[in-house]
Amino acid sequence: MQKQIYDTVIIGAGASGLMAAVTAARKGLRVLVLEHMEQAAKKILATGNGKCNYTNADQSLENYYCEEPDFIRTVLAQFSCQDTIRFFEELGIRPVQKNGTCMYPESGQASSVKNVLLAEAQRLDIPILFSVGIRAVHKTDSKEQLRIEQLRRERFWKGLFRIETKDQVYIGRTCILATGGKAMKKTGSDGSGYIYARQLGHSIAAPLPALTALLTNETDIRLPAGIRVFCAAALYVDHEPKACECGELQITDYGISGIVIFQSARIVSRALEQKRHVTVCLDFQPDLQMEQLTAYLGSRFLSIYHRHQKLADALTGRLPDKLTGVVLKRAGLDAGEVCENLTEKQIRRLAGQMKNYEVTVTGTKGFDHAQVTTGGVPVQEIFAQRMESKIVPGLYFAGEIVDVDGKCGGYNLQWAWSSGYVAADSAAKRLHGQRQIQKAAKNGRKEHPL
Repeated sequence: MQKQIYDTVIIGAGASGLMAAVTAARKGLRVLVLEHMEQAAKKILATGNGKCNYTNADQSLENYYCEEPDFIRTVLAQFSCQDTIRFFEELGIRPVQKNGTCMYPESGQASSVKNVLLAEAQRLDIPILFSVGIRAVHKTDSKEQLRIEQLRRERFWKGLFRIETKDQVYIGRTCILATGGKAMKKTGSDGSGYIYARQLGHSIAAPLPALTALLTNETDIRLPAGIRVFCAAALYVDHEPKACECGELQITDYGISGIVIFQSARIVSRALEQKRHVTVCLDFQPDLQMEQLTAYLGSRFLSIYHRHQKLADALTGRLPDKLTGVVLKRAGLDAGEVCENLTEKQIRRLAGQMKNYEVTVTGTKGFDHAQVTTGGVPVQEIFAQRMESKIVPGLYFAGEIVDVDGKCGGYNLQWAWSSGYVAADSAAKRLHGQRQIQKAAKNGRKEHPL
């Protein structure tokens, strides 16, 4: 049986959990971190293709998904992108800006971010226990259940947290759930945090995959697998436009992938859960309007260089070769047709397929291939200013367990850093306030012994 009380027990040693642990220890708290994997921060190693895009200089709220945007604004205001950069610079990570506003460590290695966090935890003497299988998390008002001698002197013994494992019980004055979601289970995000949150009285918005590839249903003409092409991808739900992104598309044997698809995947997940019809319209010529493309093709096909060529040959350089044949089929055109024989109607039909190639989405690639989870503990059940539960005082949330997710580009890690910091800072303020009350009460008893 555990014989000591920790100021805060943090469940999860990922990005948000380690940030919370370092913050809490720096503020003088006695911290314990419990991790059910054999090592910490495995998911950090997978971010940014192993290079760790750890924040983004553009922190516009449209880069985050949350039912209450003010919730995000309140948390980010307390620990911003600039705070993140300074925090890691102090630990030795020099930021390098790439791809516009994305921030990476100068080393180009995600392991650098993980290593400096663990080194700081070690410097602060933060115990991190690995391979800990937690069975239950409770908040108890029973001294019988806690059975700790120290409670005889503890004024605020009510509401301590009891974390039960197979072989041990850990007690915390506060508890921070930083368990992650369900994306990339192999890194430790297995959804166990939702179980603990429910045990403590919280509801859970259905967790679904976000930042993931999509499955498509093309029974007649399939896009050619193995192709990468720059395009715009417009998402439609029940024929209504929901999102549009520009970037590199990856065509696979199961469907479509790439950042241009990942950015809207969370909307797809929600729509499919509701049994709604989802399509993606691919624009392979986003630099030209429909009329411009039609005029360009008409001029190209009638030029002295192409008028006697076969249609497929005349499009060389405009689209990847394998994609050209598929687009022509979709337009109802023969790849061997001579260009000068095309009618204006046929040219317009071809331009239409190049600008608006529609695919039906039947599913997502799932949690194992998703980078993040959408869903989790609803923000309506959390105080944004403190990341503290509105249901259970002294319970805090950090990271992906909360129903907040962001686009690709370092936004989900920034959420982890910000929410982890705010949760730990709030726990410290709570405990310091309690200790001041205890101290005042003790001094009062000395002055007034009767």
